Amino acid sequence: MTTHEFALRLQHACASVMAAEQELTEIDSKFGDADHGLTMTKIAKAISAAVEASDGGIQTMLDDAAMAVMSLNGGSAVPLWNTWLDGMQEAAPEGDTVDIAGIQAIFAGGFAEIDDMSGAKVGDKTMMDALIPASGAIAAYTGSDEQALFTAAAQAAAKGAENTRQFVSKFGRAKSYGEKTIGTPDAGAVSMAYFFQGLAQA
Repeated sequence: MTTHEFALRLQHACASVMAAEQELTEIDSKFGDADHGLTMTKIAKAISAAVEASDGGIQTMLDDAAMAVMSLNGGSAVPLWNTWLDGMQEAAPEGDTVDIAGIQAIFAGGFAEIDDMSGAKVGDKTMMDALIPASGAIAAYTGSDEQALFTAAAQAAAKGAENTRQFVSKFGRAKSYGEKTIGTPDAGAVSMAYFFQGLAQA
């Protein structure tokens, strides 16, 4: 996969998140601050613009995206997404191409960083409910087709996000609502699933 091809996937991912702004706001309005849709649109726009403007290799592109998110204000999602992207760029190659093993290393690096920061596990009803299975699907992929890799990740993320309907919120403002949160998916998991859905678009 070339830097350009990776950039296109990232831009599709950002467009997927931005298109879901109203849905994310509606979900977050039930037990949160009703700002997740707006925050994720800001993050997605920042990533998309940084990727488009970047003129280096894969590592430079991901570093530019991480820096763009770091400069944003508002929302607990900002530092989490910055950490994820920063972990990715640390594991990324400096050149203009990356193979399957390299893609796996990039996403493993991103996951390791955010996992260390977040501490949330599957069942805690956070963005990690989508990211953990998606990262696992990427790590477990044994083929040679990046499209199949991203499709598997998107499917795992979507299933993880849907599963959050069954859980009680254990983080953030929603935590205070306890079992009332059962039946509503986690906005952070849903936005992460949309991001992976976009990544699966070549």
